[in-house]
Amino acid sequence: MRVSVIISTYNSPDWLSHVLWAYAVQTHHDFELIVADDGSTFETALAIQRVRQEAGLAIRHIWHEHRGFRKCAIVNKAILAASADYLLFTDGDCIPRWDFVEQHVRLAERRCFLSGGAVRLPAAVSQAVTTRHILDRQVTEPQWLAARGLAVGKGFFRLTAGQGMAWLCDHLTTTRATFNGGNASAWKDDILRVNGFDERMGYGGEDREFGQRLTNAGVCGKQVRHRAVCVHLDHGRGYVEPAVLERNFAIRSETLRDRATWAPYGIHKGFVSFEQFRWGTKAATPTRSAA
Repeated sequence: MRVSVIISTYNSPDWLSHVLWAYAVQTHHDFELIVADDGSTFETALAIQRVRQEAGLAIRHIWHEHRGFRKCAIVNKAILAASADYLLFTDGDCIPRWDFVEQHVRLAERRCFLSGGAVRLPAAVSQAVTTRHILDRQVTEPQWLAARGLAVGKGFFRLTAGQGMAWLCDHLTTTRATFNGGNASAWKDDILRVNGFDERMGYGGEDREFGQRLTNAGVCGKQVRHRAVCVHLDHGRGYVEPAVLERNFAIRSETLRDRATWAPYGIHKGFVSFEQFRWGTKAATPTRSAA
């Protein structure tokens, strides 16, 4: 099965390069890479071009001008640009294990989205990563990470569990299967049916709100955090704003309360439901609707 891998990024060319190189050693090869760039400077474009040439990867770079945190808008553009029927979402700071795409393909299921997570690396371990470690598949090896300072904990277990134990853990975990933007996948037609991500939302829960609309539309979450594994490189978050978090929380609460299935400020603006979009009938004023 062909997959479109959408990688969101902003001004982190070194981390993005590490992530892109990890797709050169995936066991499943039938995928395209789409970098959804929220207005990075030219260094990111140069990093993408360098990996294109050296790794031989086909990478599409979708960019818009930086005007604050607009990840939802650029990811929506990447969704429209995607050529595959199945989309895998991740971030430019999440290095996938060598079987990452294979696991998402193997576990894909109609009327479901896959909910993964990430093993968070401390700053010292993140800084120790090189391209050679990625190509040698060491960066997701528990022994290599432990030798460089990764503490043994719940996240560490995900790196050591075999397939049978990973399956059991995913079925027994009490962690809810939410849509996590660093490690999640879904069918493109389901994504379009809920109108993608809500572009009113800044950083903080925007992916969870999207997943809630999928759930409201009958697309269930499937837990894969122990089987589809990636590691998260450490970095600061200077884009966190309390006012934005408050607004995001209000939108999420509204989505949950109204069982909304459509984002009026999503991929297709001016429509209040998938049915209206399909028939080309615009509403005078976009309002949230449980279509």
